[in-house]
Order: sequence, then C-alpha cells, then structure tokens
Amino acid sequence: MRRSHTHRILLAAILLLGAIGSHAVKIKYPGKRVFVYRYYLTDKPAAGYSLDKPQKFLTRKSLDRRQRQGLGVDSTDLPVARDYVKQFQLRKTEVLGTSRWQNTVLVRSTDSTTLIQLAQLPIVRDARCVFISPDSIDKPEVIRWNVHDDFRRWDSVKNDSYGMARQQIEMLNGIRLHEAGMTGRGITIAILDGGFQNYDRIPALSKAHVMGIRDFVEPANTNQQRMSEQLHPTQGTTFQDIDHGTKVFSAMAARAPEVIIGTAPDASYWLLRSEMHDTEQPIEEDYWTMAAEFADSVGVDIINSSLGYYAYDDGLPSYRLRDLDGQTAFISRTASMLAKKGIILCNSAGNSGMGQWKKIGVPADAHDIITVGAIDAEGKIAPFSSVGPSQDGRVKPDVVARGNNTTLVSGRGTLVRDMGTSFSTPVTCGMVACLWQALREHTALQLMELIRQSGDQYEAPNNIFGYGIPDFWKAYQTGLGKQ
Repeated sequence: MRRSHTHRILLAAILLLGAIGSHAVKIKYPGKRVFVYRYYLTDKPAAGYSLDKPQKFLTRKSLDRRQRQGLGVDSTDLPVARDYVKQFQLRKTEVLGTSRWQNTVLVRSTDSTTLIQLAQLPIVRDARCVFISPDSIDKPEVIRWNVHDDFRRWDSVKNDSYGMARQQIEMLNGIRLHEAGMTGRGITIAILDGGFQNYDRIPALSKAHVMGIRDFVEPANTNQQRMSEQLHPTQGTTFQDIDHGTKVFSAMAARAPEVIIGTAPDASYWLLRSEMHDTEQPIEEDYWTMAAEFADSVGVDIINSSLGYYAYDDGLPSYRLRDLDGQTAFISRTASMLAKKGIILCNSAGNSGMGQWKKIGVPADAHDIITVGAIDAEGKIAPFSSVGPSQDGRVKPDVVARGNNTTLVSGRGTLVRDMGTSFSTPVTCGMVACLWQALREHTALQLMELIRQSGDQYEAPNNIFGYGIPDFWKAYQTGLGKQ
C-alpha cells in the first residue's frame, strides 16, 4: 500500500478486529460526493478579541504555561475573525473549523462549484481542496465491545511491579526517575490519534486521569460518546472504532502491577481524535491542527502524535521528498509552532523504512519537536523505522525507543505485543513528562535539547538512530547541573 505509516497501523487494527469477531468490509460511500476546501485568509482582524485580554480565548492553564517559559501571546493566537467565517456560512456551506495559527477556514459542501467560487472572496488569498469523498470506504462490520477484566496468568511477572513493560522503560533509564518520584504528576499530555476503543472500560486504564475527550473528525461523537456511556454501555461511536489510540494511551498511562506500568502513570490526559481511518486525505492535517490548537488552549504541556502522512488518496497532491523541510506541509507548519507556545511534540518517525519511500513523513519533519524512531529489545534498529534526515539537513529521527514488540494493552483489555514507531513514541513521551515534572523550570526547547544530549549517539548522530537511545536519568542529572 502507498499510504503513510498511520494508515497501515490503523488498518492493522481493523484487521485485528476481524480476528476477534468482526470484518473490515467495503461499503458504498453514502449520499452525494462531498468536497472540503481549506481557505487561507488575507488578514486577521482582531474584532471582538484583544491580545490584552487573552483569557477570552485561552485558559488560565495555557497562559500559565507560557508565562512560566517567558513566552507571550501574539497575533497567531487570536481566533479567526467571526465576520470572515460568516461569509462562508452565508453561502449555504458548512464550516468544519478554523485554524487560529494559520488563519484558515475549513469548509464542506456537495457543491464543488460554490467552493471554487468562494476562493474569489476578497478575504481569501489561497484555497486548496483537501477532501473528496471516496466511492467506497472500509468499515468494521461488527465490533465486540466486551472487555477482559483480568489478564492471563502468563502475562504477569511475579514480584515485579513493571511486569512485561520493564525492559522498554529500563532501556530509557526511566525506572530511576519513577523511583525518585517522577511519574508525570502535574503534567498534561494530549494524545492525537484515530480511535480509543474501550479506553474508559479497561481496568488497567481505570486509574488514569482523563481530563476530557474530543473528536475533531466527527465532532458529534464527543457528545454521542458521553450519551452512549449512560444509555448503551456496550455500544460505541467512531471515536471507539479502533484501538490504536488505546494502545498508545496504555504505553503511558497503564497501571496494572506485575503486568504493565506506563511511562507516565500519574500524568493527566486529553484524548483527541484527528485521524480518519477509512481514507487518507489532506484534511487530516487540518483536523490535526485543530486538535493541536485545542490542546494549546486548554493548557496541555506535551502532545503525543503517533501519526504521519506523505501519500494521499483520490488524486489529491502527495508530498515529495523535497517537501520534508518542516515548513512546506500544513501540518508541519503547525507542529513547528508548538515549542513557541511552550508545548513539546513527540511524533512518530514513520514505518516506511522497508518501503519505497523509506523516509520520515510529516509532521515528523517539523522543527523543534522530538521525532521518535523504533528499535528492538537489543537496541537494533527496527527495519520498518523511517529514516532521516530532514530535507534541510536536520538530524531525524531525534531519538529511538522500543518499538518492536512493545508491551501494550489492547482495546479488549488484553496484553499485547505490537510494533511501530507509533508505540516507541508514547514510551518516550511518557518519560518526557516525568523529566519535565522534575525540571519544571525548563522551557520546551531546553528540555528537548537535554533529551537529545542524553542520547547514546549524541556525539555522532546519524539518519537512522538520530541521537540514539535517550537516558532520562542522565538528562535529569544534567538538568540539575550535576553533570
């Protein structure tokens, strides 16, 4: 398949569902063909908002994060002008959302002619089609929503609280941080993913502090999810169609002594769906951007994104290797802004190492983020792990972690071993949270540099391992000035 690592892993999750009682089936796309355009606006009037009163559009938690790092609020933080948005709504189209940081509006209609005409509005400087509904889509036919309350006896390691997850945490020297009391407490992590099946019903995740959920692909699901919990506890929504996000969540938040402990069990979490698993199109970059901006607004410290793109369906333009400069892709421009807002992004490098593409995708090419590759239990590179560098010569990936046979919890509550940079990333991300708990006075940029410096290949980085396996205890010691 010619799709990004995200789509392949999410498809694998769907196929796994087939093995446990459901089948991925191809169904005709319902209704008329749908088109979505992204409109880049000429300017951003501050009508109704002011940089002097940022509390009108950012939470106190978000402002405190910036203040702690000496960062101010600027014009990119102002919401898109409401009068501009109304000009699109008056044309009988549906506005799906906006991007504050990139000053864009996302508009949907079955009338492509109207969408093309909207590009001629005086307030529009550019417009791009980012979604064309496919003729058919892959959907799971039946999903079993039962959850295993107990792990199998062979999944446990007696008298070892870390159980089967010990090696993947020990490899990063993370257990020493945990033993010193750094378990992510006080740090908020947003997980941007494609589905969080049974995240709220799995005993191993029941003690995790979930601050909230949002579905940016199908926003109605956010409310439907809450309704289904109350009225139909055995049913789910698209938010729960697959368990890729559940596995990612478990790598950080799981708490099942002698079976699995996550890398940041005491952190707080937002679960945000930005990925469509039935098609791969540029609109997912907009959903991702909307989710990242939401995470910023509610005061998130770290974002885990086990997602990436380079090839799109339905004839929409795909990326070329020369585009991997951290600024060409819409999603990468967003990602490159996160550190300036005081947020650390941990993003998967991709799983294209054995394919024709081989390279990282977007936003793994972004500036000032931690891009994570995958290794096995012996520290050897996983053959699927995408390679760098970025097109402008920056070291990518930044670091590597266990991503081959990573210990995780599935959407059915069972212990599984899975592979992909999708899972080396949250293993790393959780440790970033623990380190930032310990070194709260450090900025996002300073903390990321400490992590790179702790890598076992910092003196001689390459385009496969990056700066190598990070040593989070070493990073902590360096941050305290003890090394």
